[in-house]
Amino acid sequence: MTVTQKVKDSEKIIWDQMRSVSGSHNRAFLKFMVWLFLFASTTYVVYTLKLVSYKSCNNSDVFSHNSLFIHSSEINSSKSSKSIRRVIVKEETEEKLEEKTGLEHIVFGIAASAKLWDKRKEYIKLWWKPEQEMRGIVWLDKPVKTSKGDGESLPELRISGDTSRFAYRNRQGHRSAIRISRIVSETLRLGRENVRWFVMGDDDTVFVTDNLVRILNKYDHNQYYYIGSSSESHLQNIYFSYSMAYGGGGFAISYPLAKALEKMQDKCIQRYPGLYGSDDRMQACMAELGVPLTKELGFHQYDVYGNLFGLLASHPIAPLVTLHHLDVVEPIFPNVTRVQALRRLTVPMKLDSAGLMQQSICYDKANGWTISVSWGFAVQIFRGVLSPREIEMPSRTFLNWYKRADYTAYAFNTRPVARNPCQKPFVFYLSSAKMDPSSTQTVSQYTRHRVPHPACKWKTTDPADVDRVQVYKKPDPHLWDRSPRRNCCRVLSSKGKSMVVDVGVCKEGELSEV
Repeated sequence: MTVTQKVKDSEKIIWDQMRSVSGSHNRAFLKFMVWLFLFASTTYVVYTLKLVSYKSCNNSDVFSHNSLFIHSSEINSSKSSKSIRRVIVKEETEEKLEEKTGLEHIVFGIAASAKLWDKRKEYIKLWWKPEQEMRGIVWLDKPVKTSKGDGESLPELRISGDTSRFAYRNRQGHRSAIRISRIVSETLRLGRENVRWFVMGDDDTVFVTDNLVRILNKYDHNQYYYIGSSSESHLQNIYFSYSMAYGGGGFAISYPLAKALEKMQDKCIQRYPGLYGSDDRMQACMAELGVPLTKELGFHQYDVYGNLFGLLASHPIAPLVTLHHLDVVEPIFPNVTRVQALRRLTVPMKLDSAGLMQQSICYDKANGWTISVSWGFAVQIFRGVLSPREIEMPSRTFLNWYKRADYTAYAFNTRPVARNPCQKPFVFYLSSAKMDPSSTQTVSQYTRHRVPHPACKWKTTDPADVDRVQVYKKPDPHLWDRSPRRNCCRVLSSKGKSMVVDVGVCKEGELSEV
């Protein structure tokens, strides 16, 4: 038992020693693991903090850089926007400040011949305004004798350049067409300053210059423009071109287009030796330049014969700019010469050029009459009621340019002269016009043209009892700044031998109806 006990005690001691050694090893291992964990944790924390700090710094730098970039971009954008706004405002201001086109910006080129100069220079004197510093050249085929005072009332006279080197092969025409077609180019070469438009016309063309200026102010003179109108004759337009501005009726060419034309015109003319006139040569060159005709109805070629009354009394709703072929047609007022008639027209032209020849239509309900006023020219009184659609169509008081052609050969609608004796109009022509300073209105008088009237069986008041018509109209220089519309007229009184009519802008809801 003792030995056994000793053995057990010995084993106990050994196990205790082993436990002690094992415990110390475990504690050391645990300590090692703890320190290792702490070191790893510390290292991780330090590394993480450094990484976070680095990213933070970098993000801050990036943000700061981006902010700077965005801020700079915003500043640049703001500066750019302000700069653009300044440019736009400057351009708008310059446009507003830019002087409107006036007579001083226009140079006229007038085609004339020495043979007809003594007679036709009187037409030019009617509209030429040297006191307004108008500029222009009359281009002649050869020198002419000048009379005393002509230099003060006419444009400068020049002789056209030699055109013998150009071929002309049209058997029905005259080679002077080549000379006339080069007038715009020759006028340009004179080097006049501050020119916006070159305006072409013949020596038998009368211009309403105020209305010409109104028309040209609609267009940008810095662009290519070729402005004019066609012939009244459908056959003329077919033979020549509906795309051609007829030179006698006048046309306008902007300065940049005139420069382009001058550079190529002589070569262009050589390519068209078979053409008839100057204006179709001009249009041929315009076609090569790719510039179309811009049509304005106020330029009148008047390729007609006889009496212009029907055309003038129903003028289109457009400013009257030119009258041509004045030697071919009858005087526009009866019982006077052509020049005297046109001189009478200059009176209302000065009072209210915008309203010259403009038609108004109204009705005298008490008498059952239709009234047509062509302001500054004539008044017509018709028995009965005629619609505005009828009255605004020109009556055929004129003959076609080709006398074998009938009324279908016009390039516009016309109406026949009334066959019913009761529908023949009573015509009152302008006799005087003046400005009433108290009412700031024009007062124009129209006196009846006394011609025999056939008997009428209608039981209506006879307009033959009326001797004169008095028309009141306020000048309206801005008439063509608005959309085109016919003026309205109102019969104020029609008793006895006189009728009083008021003409002006149509009121709200006002129209031509019975």
